[in-house]
Amino acid sequence: MPVYNEKVMDHFMNPRNVGEIDNADGVGEVGNPVCGDMMTFYIKVKDNHLEDVKYKTFGCGAAIAVSSMVSEMAKGKTLEEAKKITPKSVADELKGLPKQKFHCSNLGAQALGKAIEDYEGKQKTKGGKER
Repeated sequence: MPVYNEKVMDHFMNPRNVGEIDNADGVGEVGNPVCGDMMTFYIKVKDNHLEDVKYKTFGCGAAIAVSSMVSEMAKGKTLEEAKKITPKSVADELKGLPKQKFHCSNLGAQALGKAIEDYEGKQKTKGGKER
């Protein structure tokens, strides 16, 4: 069984920003069928900034901690800044993850990225321009 550091345990035991956003501006969902982790991120965008970020995660302690950390890292950021959140930056913010759980940090960054892509795609179609 992997050993988690204090910061990972804190985000697992006290996850931040859990939930759904009604009428979210963007939604991103990813899953890893091998380990069974599923993450859905919801974003609210105002003036090109992530005004709110929420998520629902089904998975291990690392997946929950990663989702919590990604939501904290992204909230208030511009879309461009949020797109720069990488699996490595998430793991670094959490002060490391056990090697066999590093894939969880990929999922968090991917789910946020997909939510931003979803939002941007909707903006393009709103303007009458197809993707």
